[in-house]
Formats: sequence, C-alpha cells, structure tokens
Amino acid sequence: MKKIQDIEDEFRLCSMDKLKEHLKEYENDERSGVRKIFLKYSKKLDKHYGELSRLKAISQYENYYFDAGLRYVAGMDEVGRGPLAGPVVACCVVLKKGDLIEGITDSKKLSEKRRNEIFWEIEKKALDIGMGIVDEKTIDKINIAEATKMAMMEAFNNLKIKPDVLLVDYVHLDNISCVQDSIVKGDEKSISIGAASIVAKVMRDEMMHNFAKEYPEYHFDQNKGYGSKEHFEAIRKYGMCPIHRRSFLKSLQL
Repeated sequence: MKKIQDIEDEFRLCSMDKLKEHLKEYENDERSGVRKIFLKYSKKLDKHYGELSRLKAISQYENYYFDAGLRYVAGMDEVGRGPLAGPVVACCVVLKKGDLIEGITDSKKLSEKRRNEIFWEIEKKALDIGMGIVDEKTIDKINIAEATKMAMMEAFNNLKIKPDVLLVDYVHLDNISCVQDSIVKGDEKSISIGAASIVAKVMRDEMMHNFAKEYPEYHFDQNKGYGSKEHFEAIRKYGMCPIHRRSFLKSLQL
C-alpha cells in the first residue's frame, strides 16, 4: 500500500488532463489522509471545469466567426487612457481556435502576479501579438482618444498574421482591412480581447517600472502614472517630469 506522502506527491505532479483518472484510482481509499487529498484535488478539478466553462462562454464571439469559416480572429484592447503620465499602449492578439488559457479576463480584475503568469501563457500560445505605443507628447498634441486609435492601428499593423476579423473593446477603428466588431466591455466578453488587455497592461506596467527608476520621486512603479494622492503631491512638490501629460494637468495649480 502506498504511503500517503507518496500519494500527495503523485497528485501534486499530476497534470490537469490526467487528474480525473487519478482521482478514480483513490476514490475508495478510506484512509483519512487520502480522503483529505482526494477532496482537495476534487475541488481543484471542479474549479478547473468551472473555469473552462467560463472560458468557453467568453469565446462565443470568436467561435461565431470561426464557425462562419474565417481563419484568424484577433482581439484588440488598450491600457493607459486615464493616467497623468506615460504612454497609451495597445495590443492585438491572435489566438488559436479553441485555445482556452485559464485566467484570461479583464486585466484590471487580476493581481499583478496573476497577470504576469497569464502573460507568459499568452506569449507562449498566441499565434501572433502586435503592440502599439503612443507617448505622452503625442497624446498632448492630438488628444487621448486619437492617440488611443493610433496605438491600436500600430498594434494591428504590427501583426505578422493579418486577421480576417478584429474584435475591439468598445472603440471602432477606421481604415481596417478586415471585418470589425466593437464590443462593449469586450475584455470581459471576448477571450482574445481579454488576452490583449493582459498583454497591454503587463507591457505598460513594465514601462512604468522603468520610468520609476528614472524619476523615483513620482513612484510610477506603484501608481503607474494614475492620479493617486501621493502622485499629485509629488507633482506639486517637484513639478512635472518629461513623461507627464501636460494636457491632463492644465487645471492643476502648481
């Protein structure tokens, strides 16, 4: 008879697709230690199935177009419309049909640690990823709405695979050379838009961490350029740095 620690190690190393089969092997083992392990991993499997069900639900837009015979579906989102400093960053992601990457959702709902984990899964599994970045000087010159569209167009044009359809979070883009579907709250309703929101968020956060080293007094690694109380206080104390958006701070009494 196997030792309980050995059984625990087996389950810990068991892949999710083999877990159901592995649970069956121990469903009649009445030892209390084994029952605890069995219940722990049964809950883990139930959670996995629940997540797959959620991911299938948010793949309905993609599947609609796949079922219509289209080959490549891309999702587009941006991060950084609201901050007082730094760029707006857009991302366009092309996922494989039926590829369900656990955890994908609106990036704002995820911890930084979890976003980074999912980011690497997306990087590994995506067919293609395009990025677009528009800096604060351009934002001040043309306004944030136009800068957002510019970043999105750059992300689209940076794809190596040209998609048959583009799913976009809310925004409608002009001069797109494929079918376009703008979805309200798309980062919650579309798996590819959700993936794009995560990649854009991780990439922009990394940029703000780097800016924090250059301009430490503003703590960009913590506030990511958003208007926190401490950020406003730093602006009042030190003035604006080169990456601040002047057009966003016109009303601030310095």
